[in-house]
Amino acid sequence: MPLIQAVERALNILDLFDEYSTELKITEISERLLLNKSTVHSLLKTLQKHGYIEQNAENGKYKLGMKLFERGNFVVHNLDIRSVAKKYLLELSKQTGHTLHLVILDGKEGVYIDKVEGSSGIVFYSRIGRRAPVHSTGVGKTLLAFRKEEELNVILDGYVFNKQTPKTITNKEEFLDELKKIKEKGYAIDNEENEPGICCVAVPVRNHTGEVVAAISISMPTPQLNAEEMKRIVPMMKEAGENISKEMGFNPTPVL
Repeated sequence: MPLIQAVERALNILDLFDEYSTELKITEISERLLLNKSTVHSLLKTLQKHGYIEQNAENGKYKLGMKLFERGNFVVHNLDIRSVAKKYLLELSKQTGHTLHLVILDGKEGVYIDKVEGSSGIVFYSRIGRRAPVHSTGVGKTLLAFRKEEELNVILDGYVFNKQTPKTITNKEEFLDELKKIKEKGYAIDNEENEPGICCVAVPVRNHTGEVVAAISISMPTPQLNAEEMKRIVPMMKEAGENISKEMGFNPTPVL
């Protein structure tokens, strides 16, 4: 089926907005998408009519509309795993004082679908809806480590190992070796690989078929993740991941 050009262009406009570009002028949109202003104006007015785009009356710039927030909430609320995992994230955050995340795989990236702030008050890179590189985050590595070889090959085909920090894994061979270790241990570590000064520990969450459908992680400043803290939190994380998986229908010892 051929793509509908007008629809594709409208979606491309929506994709221009992020945490760095919250408002854009019509000229900026036109230049970025290589479209003339009249075409962009018509697309914006259509999106605006339906609530997907709003215009700032003070400066004339355009921004994402509340309809997207509304629709996004429908998606989030229908993610059963989010409601199942919530109580475990809250309990872990309460017990440890650290920040907890719930992440799923979307294409070749992770997406944060829930977050519970720790009591430390440390501000982290993550936020609900934000995307996470799979090669430099604990959750990303966890989401890939338990996948079948053919699926992993598809995800890593053409994948760019961007260097997020000096500690980021930047080649496929080293990354695959890391995934093997994660699968053996049952958890992953992000040792300042995605954000300087921040470390994470992540574990998998499975569905009723045993497939890893999400990962939960705990984040903290690097100095706090010492050997003693690892000994304390890894069993807690694994238990939480196993309990969420069981509630999702996973049976680790199926009856034959």
